[in-house]
Amino acid sequence: MTDDGEAEAVEALQRLGLSKYEAGVFVALERLGTGTARDVDRMTDVPRSQVYGAAENLEERGLVEVQQSNPIQYRAVPLEEARETLAERFEREQDRAFDYLERARDGADHKDEHQEGVWTVHGRDNVSSRIRQIVADAEQSVLYAGGTELLDEEVAATLRERADEIGVWVCSATVDDPELVEAFADSAVTLAPFPDDPTADGAGRLLAVDGHTVLLSVLGGEELPGIRTETAIWSADTGIATVLLELLRSHVVDDIEAEL
Repeated sequence: MTDDGEAEAVEALQRLGLSKYEAGVFVALERLGTGTARDVDRMTDVPRSQVYGAAENLEERGLVEVQQSNPIQYRAVPLEEARETLAERFEREQDRAFDYLERARDGADHKDEHQEGVWTVHGRDNVSSRIRQIVADAEQSVLYAGGTELLDEEVAATLRERADEIGVWVCSATVDDPELVEAFADSAVTLAPFPDDPTADGAGRLLAVDGHTVLLSVLGGEELPGIRTETAIWSADTGIATVLLELLRSHVVDDIEAEL
């Protein structure tokens, strides 16, 4: 039977492209060093009848070496070699998939690409990723509001980089927060006071870009101990975005400008 750590390793290897049996055999061989199918069977939940096929597949993938003895001996390649092999395979498969998707997109009709719509993003990492993408595509101005709790280094770095090319304002109710000041020290980002605490009462982050794109997020229950979940909605070039940006302009931007 496998423990929790081993089960997590097997699941992670599956996400990298191995089958459940291949992942189980590979993990078992890393623990054994060298072993027979019988040894692997004793250490893992993989049936012995499946160990042979899984080991052969792993050999083809360059993850296992086979000694043609009686009985046959198997051993996993060194971990660093396995890491590089899986990384290269993942990159090849990723390139193959996205090359196809780019060709498919180029050949598709995207007349409705800017149709009315509000899109939803769940999870802090995903919200941060969407924010970085929107900020990276900005052409004129960016206004970002939120507390330091949600400001990860990658988002901060993107804001700093774009501030060298366009106007970037970072707003917070605690604009003199040492963490915030340090995050944007020696950058062209303008720190501005936010009229109200954007992280109070479940509010999360606000992003307004180029007068046509807006993102708003809220915080919910805990996804991890001490870490609250985040869900965002965003819209671009739509009537909804226009209304939200007009509300922002009339109730927030004017207050910010009055403070500056």
